[in-house]
Amino acid sequence: MLLRYWPESTKIKFMSLRMGGALVSLLMITASIYFLAMRGLNLGVDFAGGTVMEIQQTETVTVETVRAAMPYTAEVNSAVGTDARAIIVVKFGAADPSKLGDEFTALKPEAQAERAQQVTNDIVKETLMEKLGLTDQDFLRDDSVGPKVSGELFRSGILALVVALALMLAYIWFRFEWQFSVGAVAALAHDVIITLGVFSLLQLEFNLTTIAALLTIIGYSMNDTVVVFDRVREERRKYKKMPDRQVIDQSLNMTLSRTLLTSGTTLLALFAIFFLGGPVLRGMSFALIWGIFIGTYSSIFIASSIVLSLGMDLNKKPAEDVTGFQGVR
Repeated sequence: MLLRYWPESTKIKFMSLRMGGALVSLLMITASIYFLAMRGLNLGVDFAGGTVMEIQQTETVTVETVRAAMPYTAEVNSAVGTDARAIIVVKFGAADPSKLGDEFTALKPEAQAERAQQVTNDIVKETLMEKLGLTDQDFLRDDSVGPKVSGELFRSGILALVVALALMLAYIWFRFEWQFSVGAVAALAHDVIITLGVFSLLQLEFNLTTIAALLTIIGYSMNDTVVVFDRVREERRKYKKMPDRQVIDQSLNMTLSRTLLTSGTTLLALFAIFFLGGPVLRGMSFALIWGIFIGTYSSIFIASSIVLSLGMDLNKKPAEDVTGFQGVR
């Protein structure tokens, strides 16, 4: 980040590019909806149900030996644990009922649906212990999620996103004007839909950590949007006869260095997590990296453009701010 070479004042005419930005956004949203409809999301264990096992990696217990010993199809990867130890992460869903033994197939369909994952989990663990000489202490993690629980987690995750968007709408409406709230929430919905589309396109695992990343993206994008809106409101009241387009361009240019500094330092940490954190953290870190780019873009070309289209009515006396918050400069 060569910010010291960044000019003290820029005069980029962002709003003259808003139609091009709107076209790019329309294409990305259309592509995202297409991929979500045709390919769907690669739901992780949290939402699709299944088991995640973490095994201590040794000279004899490797990705290859674990994969060879697995009695059923599974995803086996190496990773780094929270204590910096090398581990092996095994993910698998419920096996076909015909492969779970006569005792299981004799159960009623309702009982099979409830017990399939646990029975599969028990068989996998016993097989690995027998073939690789493992003990219970070698299994650092052994978590199973049934179909009923995973469905509830998925609904709760989507509800969290909807509630976050609704609360953001109410806050911006209260803090600014309805035009600003429409622009801000449209930008947030834009960011979430396109991020989901990228996950569908790349078939990255979508789990609870991804939901957490999406909520973080919403907060980050909203923070950037509020900074821009606060400066727009300030400049609008300072230059009452200046055209709205020029006010918004001037405000965006005044906050541009702050946006680059905040985004750049955050990206440095996220790229480190993405490349060094292993496959367990890759989905979450990718969502955050993409969210910073798309969030910064939407603050300029979506939120601000919508405010320009709807117009600004800031001539009335602003409500007194009892919190003392004056916006981030």
